[in-house]
Amino acid sequence: MRKLIFAINISLDGCVDHTKFYPEEETMDYFIQMLQDTDTFLYGRKTYELMVPYWPDVAKEDPADEFAQAFDAVEKIVIFSRSLNGAEEEKTTIVRTNLRDEVLKLKQQPGKNIMTGGVDLAAQLAALGLIDEYRLVVLPIVVGEGRRLFEGISLQEKLQLKLIESTVFKSGAVVLRYVK
Repeated sequence: MRKLIFAINISLDGCVDHTKFYPEEETMDYFIQMLQDTDTFLYGRKTYELMVPYWPDVAKEDPADEFAQAFDAVEKIVIFSRSLNGAEEEKTTIVRTNLRDEVLKLKQQPGKNIMTGGVDLAAQLAALGLIDEYRLVVLPIVVGEGRRLFEGISLQEKLQLKLIESTVFKSGAVVLRYVK
């Protein structure tokens, strides 16, 4: 069964708004490796519109940008949206069916990991108990404003996670890997 991995950069004060900071090279290398182990993205509309067409355009313009190339190489991007009418790129499928059923179906299909990010969709997936692994890249910065991780999440009961790995980068960023 494929794993659904939630991965995101986060500041020390919980900000996940990527307009407030930019990860350094070692963090980008970590995300490149994750992308290479992934063949399906699950995005909500907001995160999708932040990523596409930006990264596919970078991939076309700069063949040396490893992150853009890894992002663009992903075979399939699935978006759960009620408001997005069309997809920006050919590798995108817009799914409007039941979120839980669709994710369970995707997990049963052969392939690499499934990855998600952002806040709204990740909160919904966490509330449904569908995320298998959480990878938080904590950056050594206090932003003081911006969107917070799992803002507005509604859980039936606390989600107890187990730390399975932590990695410290030279920059002071820390990767925390948790499983259910």
